[in-house]
Amino acid sequence: MLTAWIIIFVISLALLIKSSDWLLASSEKIGLAIGMSPFVIGVTIIAFGTSFPELISSFVAVFEHVPEVVVSNAVGSNIANILLVIGFSVVIARKLKVTKNLIDLDLPLLAISTAFFLITAWDGKIVFAESVFLIFTYGVYLIFALLHPEETVIKNIKRPKVSVRDLVLLFIGIVGLTIGAKYLIDSIIALSDILNISAGIITITAVAFGTSLPELIVSVKAALKGKSEVALGNVFGSNVFNVLIVVGLPGIFGTLPVDGKTFAIGLPMLVISTILFIFSGISRRIHMQEGILYIFLYVLFTVKLFEVF
Repeated sequence: MLTAWIIIFVISLALLIKSSDWLLASSEKIGLAIGMSPFVIGVTIIAFGTSFPELISSFVAVFEHVPEVVVSNAVGSNIANILLVIGFSVVIARKLKVTKNLIDLDLPLLAISTAFFLITAWDGKIVFAESVFLIFTYGVYLIFALLHPEETVIKNIKRPKVSVRDLVLLFIGIVGLTIGAKYLIDSIIALSDILNISAGIITITAVAFGTSLPELIVSVKAALKGKSEVALGNVFGSNVFNVLIVVGLPGIFGTLPVDGKTFAIGLPMLVISTILFIFSGISRRIHMQEGILYIFLYVLFTVKLFEVF
């Protein structure tokens, strides 16, 4: 029985990630076809697409009566994005250099968004009014990003033609996300019962790692090509979306409790990793030694969750 549920967990997680890729690719093409600028597509479709696995699985968790999974999902994903995605990107590329423009816009927004999330979660639960506040904050973030004076709309963009294949991929992506999320949550519930481990711990580790794989692949490829802004910007946008929307939208449908281990270990590690990331970003360079430190902290975080020592 244990083996069967592990297989279901792995397959559903893979389906969730692949369906997100299909949805993202088709949505991006449709967005260009209807005249959206690449920047608008970046802060909307791409930002939504890379975090869609977290969002859909959080919705399913609420409807399947395991709401503690939602906060663990967002916290675990953000920790993995910083410590693993950035850590491996730096180690592989040996150094990441970013422009001041990216830091001016994104670091303050990441810090403020994370601080607002921590304030709402500090009493051990997130209620309806706090969820509305998080969603409102994301709306302000979008407006600020879109109206930022250094961003311009690129004109004379060649609009691609949308084919039947694009529409089919869009439909398959949506259906795949729904099915993958449903069985992912079912397997989390089953495994937590069989292994006598809380659903929150499984989510903050295995699910968070799996749903951060798209960000890891994108950022590592970008780092190898010398596109540090893409590697870091991908994490900035994803982390802001996670703490504001992945938590905020499901929170509209019910109170979200914060799992005990997530509160005691996850939230402090989120603070530590975010502060380290901000300090690294201020210098506009992240060196290999920092990347190794990030990865070491993630390993420490994982073994602490499972009480290895």
